Amino acid sequence: MSIQTDTSGPRTIYDDEHEQFRSTVKQFIETIVTPNFERWEQEKVVDRTLFTAAGEHGMLLFGTPEQYGGAGVDDFRFNAILDEEFGLAGYASTGLGIALQNDVVGPYFLELTSDEQKQRWLPGLTDGTLIGAIAMTEPGAGSDLSGIRSRAVRDGDHYVLNGAKTFISNGQNCDVVIVAARTSEDKHKGLSLFVVESDTPGFEKGRNLDKLGLHGQDTSELSFTDVRVPAENLLGAEGSGFYQLMHNLPQERLSLAVTAVSSAEGVLARTLEYVNERKAFGRPIGTFQNSRFILAELATELDIARIYIDHCVAQHARGELTAVRAAKAKWWTTELQVRVADRCLQLHGGYGYMREYPVSRSFADARIQTIYGGTTEIMKEIIGKDLGL
Repeated sequence: MSIQTDTSGPRTIYDDEHEQFRSTVKQFIETIVTPNFERWEQEKVVDRTLFTAAGEHGMLLFGTPEQYGGAGVDDFRFNAILDEEFGLAGYASTGLGIALQNDVVGPYFLELTSDEQKQRWLPGLTDGTLIGAIAMTEPGAGSDLSGIRSRAVRDGDHYVLNGAKTFISNGQNCDVVIVAARTSEDKHKGLSLFVVESDTPGFEKGRNLDKLGLHGQDTSELSFTDVRVPAENLLGAEGSGFYQLMHNLPQERLSLAVTAVSSAEGVLARTLEYVNERKAFGRPIGTFQNSRFILAELATELDIARIYIDHCVAQHARGELTAVRAAKAKWWTTELQVRVADRCLQLHGGYGYMREYPVSRSFADARIQTIYGGTTEIMKEIIGKDLGL
């Protein structure tokens, strides 16, 4: 799906190999996702077969070395294409689980694991037989990671883990979850990361949370009661968890920004179709000056956002994206997505409030984007500190 008003010129960050992959993704969405999407929205969880199908099509953990079943391609542009196509199609809730596996969970397993850990987990995460999650947020700790209170105490060749996590995407489906827990009282050096397998005694998956939007994505509460985690499930060095989380957050935020722009482009394209078909006072509502002006403004802002995000994606593919630029991208594009969805819903009139119209779902799905992955306010704090303020 494309917006015909785009005047930014051809995109230059992708080559033929990327565009061939895009065609594969489009076909995957058409054949696997579209027939099941409404059911997944109603059931509020996707089938596990979505992940195994994605694995069969080579869409998971592109950087996994060949000896563990992957392609060994360290190129975020492939991740971005997946995020873009799910967003354009209006299937962000379904795409979120795959994006989480690739863009958020994947780097920890690729970069922090020992050879033995890679052998245990990478094949399954890459072929989709293992579904991953990451558990940072707690009932009393959201954007402030230093407020995490879950605790892991060393006991021989195990750690005993206690605590609770909330708002965990892939929480119902996950087989392995990266848990951030406190191993000492030091504000930053006291956090460590552990991989907890879903069949570990004392690990419980709570209810699938009833959200405003993103109904096709399972989001859960998790609890850990005297969970004995083998010491070999520690990711990286003890006490390095806070810095590992900080290192990977820019990619997560860029992933959210990529999805924000493509989702907004998708809802705008569908709205352009609607205003050319829907009539009021004897003519298409798109011909009224107010409609033209609103759509012209949104198309212009999306052109600007697309150019910036493409530049950030290219930077990240070269290993040059800074945390500050990722913060700028995340807050601006997610706020834009909310604004685009809101304006497009208004142009649908009363029909826009009906769930049978995709714009209603786009409106609800967009709202969380300015909150998770770091709120808009936290993003501005990061930028402000970089300005010396």
